[in-house]
Amino acid sequence: MKIVSIVGARPQFIKCGVLSRELRKHHEEILVHTNQHYDYFMNKVFFDELDIPEPDYNLGVGSGSHGAQTGKMLHKIEQVLVTEKPDTVLVYGDTNSTLAGALAASKLHLRIAHVEAGLRSYDKSMPEEINRVLTDYCADLLFCPTQNAVDNLAKEGIIEGVYNTGDVMVDAILYARQKVKNPKKDSELNLKSKDYLLVTIHRASTTDVKDNLKNIVDALCQIGKTIVFPAHPRTVKQLKAFGLYDKLASCVRIIEPLGYLDFITLLDNSKKVITDSGGVQKEAYLFQIPCMTLRDTTEWPETVKTGWNVLVGTDVREIVERASIGEPYKEYKPLFGIGACREIAKILEDRER
Repeated sequence: MKIVSIVGARPQFIKCGVLSRELRKHHEEILVHTNQHYDYFMNKVFFDELDIPEPDYNLGVGSGSHGAQTGKMLHKIEQVLVTEKPDTVLVYGDTNSTLAGALAASKLHLRIAHVEAGLRSYDKSMPEEINRVLTDYCADLLFCPTQNAVDNLAKEGIIEGVYNTGDVMVDAILYARQKVKNPKKDSELNLKSKDYLLVTIHRASTTDVKDNLKNIVDALCQIGKTIVFPAHPRTVKQLKAFGLYDKLASCVRIIEPLGYLDFITLLDNSKKVITDSGGVQKEAYLFQIPCMTLRDTTEWPETVKTGWNVLVGTDVREIVERASIGEPYKEYKPLFGIGACREIAKILEDRER
């Protein structure tokens, strides 16, 4: 089978790395990189660290407004698909690259497989929510990471081609832990294990709204604990634009973005995570690290129901109080399965027969 896999952003590189290795055992894979993320620490470092094959096509789209970026991707992906004529087009997650790939394939009547299908935050103000919903309606094969995702699709009348495969991030973490033979990031930063909080902030709903970003900065400066913040380039730009960078830097350790191996080392050894990222919520759960989510909704409600994750929005008092209290022991359940890559590859192979 000939598969065109489309990636473009940090979370997709991580997922693609482990699934590509499995697919290439039995199939021909053409890897297309839209270049949605192009900074070294948001892009190339993941290919280097996780042994991801070099892309067969780099579309060089770069940044831009959502509409302009998606439009450029759609045009260029269509050209690749017309040239390659794949049996299946594989897309990941909920980025503009995901939607552009699904739309291009749909217009050409190609089979679409969506990894991480069925997620819903039910917040249409998030571009990611629009991307994932539309992609699911285009897809022929929907690989869901949890039963909740399967149930979400069923509520919308999508029941054909739906599979609960578990989450490919489980495979990614298992692989990454094998690669981290001598973790050193904590020692380089002079951090004591389980004695610091890890923060990530990058979503437009957080970074582009001054009041939201100011509330988060005010809260982080009131927590009074060691906080480490690998800062997304766009977040740094917005902090400086709103005049908040110097204040945050005076009370939080702002560091450059990290490759995946260094990031999971910091995550694994942190006491608690504060994030607006969907992926980091899930990674925190998989590492059994308590998580505070700087949003009012989540696409991972399972993590909230089990008590490992709490939604705090951008309320200063809520963030400070939740960061300061100790976390009681919570039962851990394998919500995301024990690995998904072999199951996905098998389904693709079976559907080809």
